[in-house]
Amino acid sequence: MAEFCNLQIHVNGQQTFFVNEKIITKYSGRLKKILKQEKGKTRGIKKSSIDIDDFPGGADGFELVSRFCYNNGSIIVTVANVSLLHCCATFLGMTERISSCNLLQQTETFLGGIFYWSWNDILVSLKSCESFFSYADSSGLVEKLVFALLAKFAQNSDIILAAPSSSSSSSPETASMFRFSSPTKNTSPSARRRSSSRPWWFDDLSILPPKIIEKVVKSLGAYGAENNSLVLTKFLLHYLQKKTAVIRKGSLNSRSEYGGLAGTVAYGAILLGKKAFSWRGLFWILRVVSQLGLSRDCRIGLERLIGGMLDQATLDDLLVCGHDGGVYDVNLVLRLIRVFVSDDSVSAQKMKKVGRLIDKYLGEVSPDQNLKVSKFLGVAESLPDSARDCFDGVYRAIDIYFQSHPTLSSEERSRLCSRCLNYEKLSLEACKDLAKNPKIPPKVAVQALAAQSQQCSIASTPEFVYESPIKSHAQMALYNSFDADSTSVSEENEDLRLNLQRMQWRVVELERSCKEMKGQMSRMAKSKISTPSPALNRAMPRLC
Repeated sequence: MAEFCNLQIHVNGQQTFFVNEKIITKYSGRLKKILKQEKGKTRGIKKSSIDIDDFPGGADGFELVSRFCYNNGSIIVTVANVSLLHCCATFLGMTERISSCNLLQQTETFLGGIFYWSWNDILVSLKSCESFFSYADSSGLVEKLVFALLAKFAQNSDIILAAPSSSSSSSPETASMFRFSSPTKNTSPSARRRSSSRPWWFDDLSILPPKIIEKVVKSLGAYGAENNSLVLTKFLLHYLQKKTAVIRKGSLNSRSEYGGLAGTVAYGAILLGKKAFSWRGLFWILRVVSQLGLSRDCRIGLERLIGGMLDQATLDDLLVCGHDGGVYDVNLVLRLIRVFVSDDSVSAQKMKKVGRLIDKYLGEVSPDQNLKVSKFLGVAESLPDSARDCFDGVYRAIDIYFQSHPTLSSEERSRLCSRCLNYEKLSLEACKDLAKNPKIPPKVAVQALAAQSQQCSIASTPEFVYESPIKSHAQMALYNSFDADSTSVSEENEDLRLNLQRMQWRVVELERSCKEMKGQMSRMAKSKISTPSPALNRAMPRLC
C-alpha cells in the first residue's frame, strides 16, 4: 500500500492525508502547481510532503475532495455539502480546463437550481458555510444563498417583502431591494392574528451564525443606523436573546461578533421609540444588547430614551444585576435618573413619583456590602429636593446602610446624613427614631431635633394645618384651643425640647472630654521622662 500513497498533504496544520499523487492531482490544477514547485526543491526524495493552509472546511473539506478524486471524478452533491464542495473546488482550481469531470462544474450545476430549493434546504446550505464563511463570502456564494432565501421568504410570509418602485425609490424604507412592512388593512383576520404573534421564520433564522444574519440584514438595507423596521428589530432581539447563553460562555471575540447586530437593534429601538415599545420593553432591549459590545453612542441614545420614561418604571425593573462587583447595577440607574431630571418639561407629579421609586430603590440596594458611599450619595442626591414631600424613605435607607456597613467612620455617617436628609421634611416619628438611633452621630441628631422643634413651634400657631407624611394621607388641624389634640401636641413638643437639651449636654460633654484628652496628649509629648508618668495611670474621662 505504501507505494500507492506517495504524497503527504498537511491541511491547515490539523491533519495529514496520505494520498496518491497521480490520482489527487488529476483533477486539481493548484495541487499540480504546488507539487511541481516542491519537486524542484526535493530532488532525489521519493516521498514528498506539502502543506496547505487556509483550506475551506479544513480536514472535512479535503476529505470530500479526496473522495471525489478516488471515485473517478464523481460524488453525490447535496444541499448540505454543495457549499463546501464549491469552495474547495474553487480553492484547488478543479475546473474544466483540468478535467472534463471537474468538481466546480458539478457544484455550479447543482446551485443553478437554487430557486427551486425548499426553505429548509437554503437554511441548511447557509448554515454549512459557518466554518468557511470568509471564503464563501468572497466567492459570492453567501450572497447567492441569501438572495434565494429572501426570494423564498417573500413567497411564503404574511409580512410583505416588496421591491422598490421607481416612484418610491427615494423613500428610506424602500432604499434596498427588499423591505419589511406590516400587513395591509385588507389582510384577513386570520392572517392578522398570525402576524400579531411571533412570526414563523424567527426560530428558523435563529440557527444561522451572526455573520450570515448580518448579510441578510445588509441585503435588506436595514443594517446599523439604517434600521427602521419594527419586525426586523423584534427578530434581532429574539435572535440575540436565544444566543445569550452561548455568548456568556464564549470569549470576548465571540461577543464582538454580535456587536453589529446589537447596534442595529439599538438604532431601531431609538428610531421607533415610544410608539413601538413600552418602557419595560426598551429597558429589556438595553439589558440584552449591553452584553454584546454595544457602541457608546448606541448605549447613550437608548439610555436617553429610557431615562425620559423613568416615571413608568417599577422597582423590579431597576433591580438589575451589576457588572462591577456590586449586586446591582447602580451606575445604570444613576444615569437614567440624570436623564430624567435634566428634562425641564417633566411635571411635578412625575418627579414625585420617581422620587418615591428611588427611595424604595435605595432601601433595596442599601444592604449591598459593595455599595460605596459615593454611589449611595449619587443616587440619593440625584433628585431635586422638590421630588420628595417626605424624607422618611431616605432615612430608612440610610439606617439600613449603616447596619450593613458597620465600619463607616463618624465623618462618613455625618456626611451621608447631612447631604441626603432634609430634616425639616422628616416626620415626627422618624425624627424621634433618629434621635434614639446609636448609629447616628450626635451632632446630626441635634440638628434634626432642632429643625423638628422649629417645625413644631410653627405648627402650633393658630389655624395652621400640619401634614404628617408618615401617616398616609392623614391630616391634623391644630387650632389655638385647649382640646385634646392641642394637649397631645404640647406634650410632644415638651418631649422634643427635653431630648434636644439632653443631646446638647451630650455634645458639650464630648467636647470637654476631647479638650482634656488633647491636653494630656500635649503634656505627654513635651515630657522627656522615660519612666511612666503618674498622669498616665489616671483614668481617661468617659466620653458620654
